Amino acid sequence: MIQTVIEKTQTLVKALLGTPSDWRLTKPITPRIPRVNYIWIGPVLAVITIFIGWFAFANTIGDGNAAFALFIGSVSIMMMTWSNLLSTRILPLEQIFGGVDRMYVWHRWFGALSVGAMWLHLEMVDDVKGIRGASKGIADAAEDLAETGSTLLYILVAISLLRWIPTRWWRLAHKLLVLPYAFSCWHFYTSTKPYANVSFWGLWFTGFMFLGLAAWLYRVLWRDMFRKGKLHAISKIDVTGNVLTIELEPLGPELKYQLGQFAFLTVKVPGLREPHPFTIASSPHEQCLRFVIRDLGDWTHRLITSLAVGDRVVVEGPYGHLAPIPSHPIDHVVWVAGGVGITPFLGASISRLPDDGPTPHLFYCVPSRQNAPAIEMLEAADREGRIHLHVHASDEKNRLQADHIITALGGSRLQDAHIVMCGPNSLVKSMKSGLRRHGARHMHVEGFDMRSGFGPDLSRHLDDIVRNQLHRFVSTKQRR
Repeated sequence: MIQTVIEKTQTLVKALLGTPSDWRLTKPITPRIPRVNYIWIGPVLAVITIFIGWFAFANTIGDGNAAFALFIGSVSIMMMTWSNLLSTRILPLEQIFGGVDRMYVWHRWFGALSVGAMWLHLEMVDDVKGIRGASKGIADAAEDLAETGSTLLYILVAISLLRWIPTRWWRLAHKLLVLPYAFSCWHFYTSTKPYANVSFWGLWFTGFMFLGLAAWLYRVLWRDMFRKGKLHAISKIDVTGNVLTIELEPLGPELKYQLGQFAFLTVKVPGLREPHPFTIASSPHEQCLRFVIRDLGDWTHRLITSLAVGDRVVVEGPYGHLAPIPSHPIDHVVWVAGGVGITPFLGASISRLPDDGPTPHLFYCVPSRQNAPAIEMLEAADREGRIHLHVHASDEKNRLQADHIITALGGSRLQDAHIVMCGPNSLVKSMKSGLRRHGARHMHVEGFDMRSGFGPDLSRHLDDIVRNQLHRFVSTKQRR
């Protein structure tokens, strides 16, 4: 008995700890879109609006640290504001930030840095002489509320960073982050500052704080409760191993999209109403929308096991700037895909004609050729001359290297090649490094990993454990 308990405990500890690589902060590869010249407008604008606030506190009277302490407090709030704004996925912001994937990269950075700025502000806070934003009683109550909010912020951020946590808990933690944000805003507004709330700087910060709260209301209430998008119905379902392929028929206006773009899917089924992004695997010329989805976590596992033909799906989008087919003449087109990273190239493989410029070389990395998603479709496109298919299967010990691409192109250099990659971060990073050594300059990557954090991904297992424990608890109560 004791030996069994010890063994189960050891197994649990090993699962929770994972491997050393699990504890590296996972972050999406920063996409690079050389053809878009304005993708830095958004980040530069955000940084300017954050740090221009120094001029509001530069002449603070009192302790020498007072100005910096107040400034750091404003930096924390402004970063939280921009983090909220970027989570809305509104199209104007997508344009100036270069895509939703880049928006989420900056969203994470602003969120993480705002926590650090808040901690530093709390450590440096000191009495400040200036204009009181509210009565002392209100200001003191707001300060106490902000200190409580800071503790709540640390807890919610920790929940957001641990990949043990199921997706719906992660989303709930994100929604509750508005509480420490609102507490911080109220404290900042009522505190003593070197300017009045009705002055230029007062209206500047107050306007941004209201903007941040409005962004949260739009994201959590308006967008989630009254989701904008195109309504579709599932017309076909195919499950091969841990990969789900679904086809959607429009129940209203059709979704207009381009090759390589993605959309957020909200399934109108209890337990599946969380929006998740997936690349559109169909061609714009097809009547249906096709998505290829891999079982990667608690939500996708429920999706694969719970969907039925006829279920309704809201499709929000399209988003993204990935272009498998170049818009200008070029010598070579190279596609690198890993697993379900094949999805941006499926529609392009189907839609392009043999005489539409240089035939793309598709390098497809999979664990096994037999279980590779859409392999039959790609082999047919290869036979028809639409693509040159190169399958690299792990079980055949045929790992893709940059030299394989050079050989397939007849020894050509890659300076003018149009290279598009989609797949696991490890594959993309290794290929980018190898291809750069061969002179590649135009490499396009776009990802939309909505979760990054520490630790092994045990979300599905934790979800199952909690569900089983609740079931046992309810069953015990009923027997009593």
